[in-house]
Amino acid sequence: MKIGTHEVWPPVVLAPMAGITNIGFRRLCREQGGGMFVSEMITSRALVERVPLTFQMIRFGEGETPRSIQLYGVDPVVIGKAARMVAEEGLADHIDLNFGCPVPKVTRRGGGSALPYKRNLLRAILRAAVVNAGALPVTMKMRKGIDDDHLTYLEAGRIAAEEGVAAVALHARTARQHYGGAADWDAIRRLKEAVTEIPVLGNGDIWSADDALRMVAETGCDGVVVGRGCLGRPWLFRDLDAAFRGSPERARPALGEVGDMMLRHAELLCEVVGSERHGLADFRKHVGWYLKGFTVGAETRRALTSVVTLAEMAERLGELDREQPWPDEADGPRGKSGERDKVALPHGWLDDPDDTTVPGADAEDATSGG
Repeated sequence: MKIGTHEVWPPVVLAPMAGITNIGFRRLCREQGGGMFVSEMITSRALVERVPLTFQMIRFGEGETPRSIQLYGVDPVVIGKAARMVAEEGLADHIDLNFGCPVPKVTRRGGGSALPYKRNLLRAILRAAVVNAGALPVTMKMRKGIDDDHLTYLEAGRIAAEEGVAAVALHARTARQHYGGAADWDAIRRLKEAVTEIPVLGNGDIWSADDALRMVAETGCDGVVVGRGCLGRPWLFRDLDAAFRGSPERARPALGEVGDMMLRHAELLCEVVGSERHGLADFRKHVGWYLKGFTVGAETRRALTSVVTLAEMAERLGELDREQPWPDEADGPRGKSGERDKVALPHGWLDDPDDTTVPGADAEDATSGG
């Protein structure tokens, strides 16, 4: 799969996830297999204003290539300035734009997955990003639309191709679905049929490498985007590498190997933040994902979420039954789930899809998703 001048093999992209896809987690995944690994989402306004935390979030590891950054914004002028900064200051090799976030505090201000409904504003944002990024490829990630009555993905995909976007990725859910229900892979197929000039990537309900192969076979998409499927399962990238090479080999680690991976992940997080205490606090949310399906007592789980040193964590992990085999129930959904009753939108948002009024700066909330 080609993203601009970048050859991506296997045709797999790690989806940006807030609080997850930092430099440590990306390195862990890259150690397992190839692909494109995208940073946590950052707001274009924070980048332009040079917020120190933002620059920490877009650090890349030695040898990490292509360096991929996801920007989020609602203002063509600010997005353009951010794209120019990335290009001129050599901050990354690839820019992805987020139009998939379904979080209410974003959509109620006209951002995230609400924005593509305003097709001319979407076009202006994409044009500003592509023009100012220069030689850097710009891609976009989106959802099907606001809800089943306001689908935007086919028109948004055509606009993206017309404006020089290098690839489009579709999370095959609406904003109303949030992370619930089933992803509509038929929508990915329809987008691929409608947008033939550039690669189309599919996202949604890829929990295993075989899911990825099935998505490509059923939809004709050029590649896949993996988000929640790799939570607590970084070896999924090893499986994906094997699957796209035609190998039937799949990782089914026993609990001991899972524990080793947990310790490696924790070590990388501690290295990223520069503190064992804070790195291990950040790791707590991963514990349940790694241990899903395994028989591990509640006391041990609690202990693993309260350790304050790597030595203590290693000691606790050493208490696990290393020979316990991979359980059948370990696969399947992890992370956020559930649908919304309705999508929070600005007053009158649906009245005029051609309106180009730029949402206020408060729509650029630093909440990732999509």
